[in-house]
Amino acid sequence: MEEDSNTKKMMIVDDDSFLLDMYSTKFKASGYEVITALTPDICIEKIENGFNPDILIFDLIMPKMNGVELFKFLKEKNLVNSSVNVVLTNQGKATDYDKVKDLGIDGYIVKALHTPSEVLQKIEEIYNKKQQ
Repeated sequence: MEEDSNTKKMMIVDDDSFLLDMYSTKFKASGYEVITALTPDICIEKIENGFNPDILIFDLIMPKMNGVELFKFLKEKNLVNSSVNVVLTNQGKATDYDKVKDLGIDGYIVKALHTPSEVLQKIEEIYNKKQQ
């Protein structure tokens, strides 16, 4: 299978390097071009330097800048308007979801409730739904 313009580009932002590697490996094996960022600052730098993800996946709880702050910053700078934006977190309370639902997030997945394969499936469902 050759790579072409149909290969979806993804950025995953999480301060847990084990989870970052695990999800990156899973998505790459499914044909995605994956860029990872251990901090929101790295994410911002890569996007400002021209990486335009089709899908942005980010955790909520990270040091210095949390996922909500990261997403708000990227939206204010019009850097993720065309991407599918998904929270992938262990924050599963309704109050956590309420904090992001009005920001224009396309999906919210609780890590602890899903295997990596299920996360992949949910991301693809969210992506396909937004493309329709």
